[in-house]
Amino acid sequence: MLNELKNEWKSAIERELRDYLKSDAIPELGIGVPPKSEMGDAAFPMFAYAKAAGKAPALIAKDIMTSLSEKDHPEGEMLVAGPYLNIRFDIPSLADGILSETERKCDSYGSVNDLDGKKIMVEFSCPNTNKPLHLGHMRNDSLGESVSSLLKAAGAEVMKVNLINNRGVHICKSMLAYKLFGNGETPESTGEKGDHFVGRYYVRFANWEKEVEKQKEDNPDIINDPSFVDPDTEAQKMLRLWEAGDEETRALWEKMNSWTLSGLSESYRNMGISFDKLYYESETYKLGRSEVMKGLELGVFKKEEDGSVQVDLAPIGLDKKVLLRRDGTTLYMTQDLGTAVKRHEDWPFDSLIYVVASEQNYHFKVLFYVLSLLGYKWAEELHHLSYGMVNLPEGKMKSREGTVVDADDLLAELTELAKNEIESKGREEAVGDVQETARKIALGALNYYLLAVQPQHDMVFDPKKSISFNGNTGPYLQYTCARISSILRKADEASEEFGGVPFDGFLLVNDDEKAMLKAIEAFPETVRKAALTYDPSVIASYLYENAKTFSHYYHDNQILKAETKALAVARIRLIKALRTVMRNGFALIGVPYLESM
Repeated sequence: MLNELKNEWKSAIERELRDYLKSDAIPELGIGVPPKSEMGDAAFPMFAYAKAAGKAPALIAKDIMTSLSEKDHPEGEMLVAGPYLNIRFDIPSLADGILSETERKCDSYGSVNDLDGKKIMVEFSCPNTNKPLHLGHMRNDSLGESVSSLLKAAGAEVMKVNLINNRGVHICKSMLAYKLFGNGETPESTGEKGDHFVGRYYVRFANWEKEVEKQKEDNPDIINDPSFVDPDTEAQKMLRLWEAGDEETRALWEKMNSWTLSGLSESYRNMGISFDKLYYESETYKLGRSEVMKGLELGVFKKEEDGSVQVDLAPIGLDKKVLLRRDGTTLYMTQDLGTAVKRHEDWPFDSLIYVVASEQNYHFKVLFYVLSLLGYKWAEELHHLSYGMVNLPEGKMKSREGTVVDADDLLAELTELAKNEIESKGREEAVGDVQETARKIALGALNYYLLAVQPQHDMVFDPKKSISFNGNTGPYLQYTCARISSILRKADEASEEFGGVPFDGFLLVNDDEKAMLKAIEAFPETVRKAALTYDPSVIASYLYENAKTFSHYYHDNQILKAETKALAVARIRLIKALRTVMRNGFALIGVPYLESM
């Protein structure tokens, strides 16, 4: 079909260029898409050949077209557009083949085999057990789920893993605040979700720190008072007690972790997030210490005079990095070393993708280098999917100050907004379960808004814009697909009217019809690009363009009441295939498909 024809033209033009330049060693010919449909369906740029030919790219394009027109060449019409040799195909003649392929594969249409046989582990989410999930986690979770789905669609065997950061000084801060100010209350006694309950004490610790700082400002000598308590010092003491296995500290830790983990599990279920395996920092940090000791023996790490263990990062243009503190306690880097080794032992992956915000770029550059120093060849296949920060219209979120957008609250807010929209339009009967439909619209709004931006870019999340039924949003796409489904239900009801009428692809001649056919055929290549670049925004953009094309088409054309029954049959088959790629694309970016809205 189109891709095959494009590749045939590429081969033919490259052969002609070799003769033209009198050389077998020529740059590979690129394939692009003209900006306007009237300029053709494939564009072959001539820039790379200008120096060797001693001619302008536009002249080369004309010469190659003239030469090829006198020879046998693949199906299609040549035209020159500046420095490009473009090809226009007879799209309607390809309609039956394109639609047949879509129908044959149906739910699996779009899948490719580039990663067949590859085992890829994807780490994402990685919450701390001292607070609930917030909007930043939601971008991470949306990316992790979507990239995992894309990799599967490209043929890979994927394992989704989550590292629960359940130890460290930040966890001790919540524990210490609860021990001092909790008065025995529990999530059950307050009616709070467990992660929200624990998160409240993390904020309480931050407030306590501020109170103590104010005391020190007002009376600098207070630090000499035997009754003076420094919050950070006490938190570090609690961490040392935890690592020493102190029973009372461990009991408090287990209780508060169980509260948080229960709450997090509920949040994941509500957001459609799942994992194949959970790892816990409390179970891997000692493995990391062992790896550091191994590095000392190998001579790739050094014990400093203060007792800390460090690695020299000069070969990668960085300073030294502490791997073990002088008191023997571990850091994030230490536990990440142990976790990486344990994972490869558990499931020998071909590659591991860490979905973590760009704030940790330094961390992963160091982690991958340190693992290579330890002799792990698979460290070459570790990748950091670095994504930008999520801000609010009013600015940056801060967990310690309790100014984050809570994930549960945001999903509930979006669900309520969607429910209000359904009710304001009187669509309760049409959608059936209003609450469930509203929840799915909210999920579609959330995931689409978070994934429509390229991962590496920072973004501003606006809840009201995300839930809009107009514009570049999840609900707009869902509504477009629901409209197609409505037309197809009516077509099924009128099936006797169209029975026996053969399909004629040559009737699909208007620009929107040809655009939809080209888009349907391009879906597998779109999935391939998104999967290999770990970029769900490629799918989001593709779906939005399809929705815009259909909306324009629907506005200007009759489908069931087309001029002839043959044209109606052709159009029904076309939009049915479009719905297939939309629905399959939705599944790749976490947008629920809805039959009615």
